[in-house]
This record gives sequence, C-alpha cells and structure tokens, in this order.
Amino acid sequence: MLSRRTIRARRNFLLKLLAVGVGVGALAAAFRYFAYDRDWVTTDNAFVTGNIIPVQSDATGVVAQVLAEETQLVKKGDVLVRLDAQRARAALGQAEAELGRAVRNVGALFANRRQFCQKVTARAAIRERTRHDLSRYKQAASSGAASSQLLQNTQDTLNAQEADLREARAELAAIESRVGGVTPTNHPDIEFAKARFNEAYIEFLRQNIRAPATGYVAKRRVQVGQRLRPGDQILNIVPLDHLWVEANLWENRMSRIRPGQPATIKVDLYGSSETFHGTVEGLVPGSGSVFATLPPDNATGNFIRIVQRIPIRIAIDPEELKKTPLRPGLSTVTSINVSAEAKPANDSIVKTSAGEYSTEVFDKDLAEAKARADKVVRENLVPGVDAGDGSCAAAE
Repeated sequence: MLSRRTIRARRNFLLKLLAVGVGVGALAAAFRYFAYDRDWVTTDNAFVTGNIIPVQSDATGVVAQVLAEETQLVKKGDVLVRLDAQRARAALGQAEAELGRAVRNVGALFANRRQFCQKVTARAAIRERTRHDLSRYKQAASSGAASSQLLQNTQDTLNAQEADLREARAELAAIESRVGGVTPTNHPDIEFAKARFNEAYIEFLRQNIRAPATGYVAKRRVQVGQRLRPGDQILNIVPLDHLWVEANLWENRMSRIRPGQPATIKVDLYGSSETFHGTVEGLVPGSGSVFATLPPDNATGNFIRIVQRIPIRIAIDPEELKKTPLRPGLSTVTSINVSAEAKPANDSIVKTSAGEYSTEVFDKDLAEAKARADKVVRENLVPGVDAGDGSCAAAE
C-alpha cells in the first residue's frame, strides 16, 4: 500500500506534466498561429468546377446516327449527331426553285421596263410627227390650201396621241416603281427569296449537330430514332483543361481576401499526396443566398441571423491539370494566403481567353449559304438583262 506522501508526489508530478503539456500545446498553437494561421484562410467548403457546355439541337429532324458517347473526347467542329435530312433537303430544293423563279420574274420586269420605254419613245415620235403636220396645216389653212376639216381631224389625232403617250408614261412609271434604284441581282424580291434560301440552307447544314468546343462528352440524352426540335438538349461537353475552385468562405473571414492572392488546394481524390496551386481570380458580388432560387426576405416573418458564405473563384495552374487531371464537383481543402500582395477587392483577374468561351463552328454556315444563293442567281439570270442607268429619255 502506497503512503500518502508517495501518492501526493505522484499527483504533483502528473499535474506538473499536464501543465508542461498544456504550456507546450499553447506555445505550439501560438507558434502555428503567428507563423501560419494568421496569414492563411482555409475552408473545406470548396469544390472543383468548370464550364459545362450544353449542346442543343438547332434543327428539326429524326436522329439517324449518334457519333459521340459518354467520356469520349470530341474536338471543336466534330459532328456529334446526324439527323435525317430528307425533309430539310426537300425544303432547300423548294427554296432554290423559288429563288430561281424570283430572279426570272425580276428579269421580266426589267425587260418590261425596256419595252415600255421603247413604247413611250415610239408614241412620242408619232405625237411629234402629228404636231409638225398640224403646224403645216395651220399655215396652209390661211391660204386655203388645207381645209378646216383636215385641221380639226389632225388636232383630234394629236389629242388622242397625247393621251396614248400619257398612258404609256404611266405604265412606265408603274414599272419604274418596281425596279427603280435596284439592279436585276439586288431587287427586293430576290433579296427576300435569298433570305428564305439562306434559312433553308442553314437548316439543312444544321442537320449535322457539331461540337461547339473541345471537351469530353457527358450526359448524353439523345437516341437514334428520337425526333428533335430546336432547343432540345442532347448532351454536355466538359473541357477538362480549364477548371477552377469555388471556395465558399464565411463572411467574417472575408476581410483580407483579395484577387491575386496565391492558394493551395488539396483534392480529396488524391489526398495529401498532391497539392495544387492556384490564384484568387475574383470575389462573387453577393452571397450564395441572394442567387438562390428562393432568396430570403428578411423583411417578412421572424428574422434569424445566419452568417453567410461568399463564393471565391480560384484558378488552378493549367500545367498541374495536365499532369494530374481533375473533374468538376470534386471536394477540396483550399487555403488562401491573405498576407500576399493583391488587388482591390472589387477587381477581377478572370480571363475569357480559353477555347470554350467562343466558337467559330457556325460562322461559315451563312457565308456558304450566301455563296450558294449567288450561284443560283447567276444561273437563272437571263442574258442581256441589265439595269442600265435606269433612265428613259422619252419619259421626260
């Protein structure tokens, strides 16, 4: 049995040992705070995210072939889905025929203008001849060489010819109102038919649904035989070479967060074996709650104060992404060095230079349609039909 003195000695030793342990822990905590924690803000409410590009149908048709599958890498411009283009091809043929008919109708209008111009010229010449005859008959009537009856008949003929000339000029003016100021290739009827042809041609081209960006296919929804309409979702494309972290920080830890500060990122997928490096690109201009589907209204009902979180966008080093791939949605533990030099809080260093922020896939469609329409116009333009200078001397 231990004596009371031995028990007391052991107790004092354990208390001293505990005090030393507490002191060492406090010193370690203080050292960690002053050496690291006070200059870093860390959160595990941070997730990898990126651009998820929806691919939708821009035409109507039945799916004839699916050329892309889940997890497959597709390049910008690759055909993902082919639609049955028979209806679109038929509509394009009808639009081409209407364009050709419009060109020939306009050519007929210009030919009619020349015809009426010649008609006006002829009637004006006949009127001038009758005027000269009437003038000679008046001179002859004074000497009795021409009868008053001949003089009256000639005057009546001149009046009728004047009326015929006015009628011809009115007909010419009606034609001029339809072709004046334009050429046989840019007449409004032709431009309207061109627009219809362009629309039909683009509809025909869009029977092949192409990838607007390079990335991996995800969530394919389309099946062969399915009828698509404009706006129907068929799949998503996820570019994995441009990802970032969205870290949601408590508002009471945001005072020193600034764009340009470095960050370290540990992804749960790789654990502590891999550390990614990033840079704060910007602070979202509002807490997550204000962008929710049903934002809170603190002016109604009972108010409960809740500390809000502010999303922070952190870019990931693209070279590290190439070596160690990530996926949107992965959980991370992200730390931001708030002691580093940075930009003002309202600045942003986000760039939109990545490939998924623009696409040239559809740029050539309209140009190709216009080239095809111009060819149809040239093929249907009647030889010898031209606009001339648009004037008719006899119409004055």
